[in-house]
Amino acid sequence: MSDEEEIDDDAVAAEWEAMAAADGMDEGEGEGESDMAAAMGTDRVLDQDEIDSLLGFDGDEGGESTKSGIQALINSGLVAYERLPMLDIIFDRYVRMMSTSLRNFTSDNFEVSIDNMTSIRFGDYLNSIPLPAMLAVFKAKEWDNYGLITIDSNLIYSVVDALLGGRRGTAPMRIEGRPYTTIEHTLVEQMLRVMLKDLCAAFEPLSPVTFALDRLETNPRFASIAQPSNAALLIKMRADMEDRGGRMELVLPYATVEPVRELLLQRYMGEKFGRDSIWETHLASELMMTDVSLEAVLDEQQMTLGEVLGLEVGQTMMLNAVPDGDIEVKCSGIPMMRGKIGRMGRYVAIKIDQINRKIQEG
Repeated sequence: MSDEEEIDDDAVAAEWEAMAAADGMDEGEGEGESDMAAAMGTDRVLDQDEIDSLLGFDGDEGGESTKSGIQALINSGLVAYERLPMLDIIFDRYVRMMSTSLRNFTSDNFEVSIDNMTSIRFGDYLNSIPLPAMLAVFKAKEWDNYGLITIDSNLIYSVVDALLGGRRGTAPMRIEGRPYTTIEHTLVEQMLRVMLKDLCAAFEPLSPVTFALDRLETNPRFASIAQPSNAALLIKMRADMEDRGGRMELVLPYATVEPVRELLLQRYMGEKFGRDSIWETHLASELMMTDVSLEAVLDEQQMTLGEVLGLEVGQTMMLNAVPDGDIEVKCSGIPMMRGKIGRMGRYVAIKIDQINRKIQEG
């Protein structure tokens, strides 16, 4: 072995130390990256609560909590009922009138209150109806569209129990799994007619409309009055009769209230309502005291432009008026009346013989 081929132990040792240091740095970087990846949660599996929160399903569908996530994006196209402030006034009046009417109808202490008002897609509402229930489809004749009233089983049994003489203080008996009887259908239909009559009265100051009961359904699939993706106004109400009662829900698709949307945008009830007799009286009295200028036309002639330009100072124009001829009286160029010209004292006067009929009719 030559001297050139001899291995330098010191050089080999230095090379191995450099390689070991490089491997240590790579392992440190790898461990740092893995720690960072673990911190970022790239391999972490989300639990069901986090998935529901991400999608916007918080499990409390009946609450008024603000939706988030994908559910918020889906519902972002819905029109909020707060943009129609007149609805609050109308339905506040509606529940007060309905409390009185149903109190007289059932001869019981009947109280109706509004839980909340919200916007919802019609298809989502049909899927959320708790069964068994009765769904009443009614038609708004003047608006040529439909609405929906849902009455839950608790309220149905409570009303039937009250109308058929059930004793107070005892909860009505519920028999699950059976269809509603003919008597229950008839009694609920009478109650719905009372409710729709009050709904007509609630909308009457805003826009007269007739709500007529169309049919009763027990299957939500047969009560479809709008497309599943259409927005609708949902009013949830609570009816209490001492220790018994239930819930009722009123659904109005936005297509139904579209004919009166401009009226529902009003801020208060008297904005465009009725007539103000005080203002009308004041306006009429002020109009009667208004000064107007009248013109008595003795004669009118048609002349060419050349004849008008040829007129000179001192030239006499001959009129076709005669002493007993009719004189036309005009106001701002509008013929008002006709009469005879004469003199009364030191004034030139006109005796009115005829008043323009168009003015009288107008």
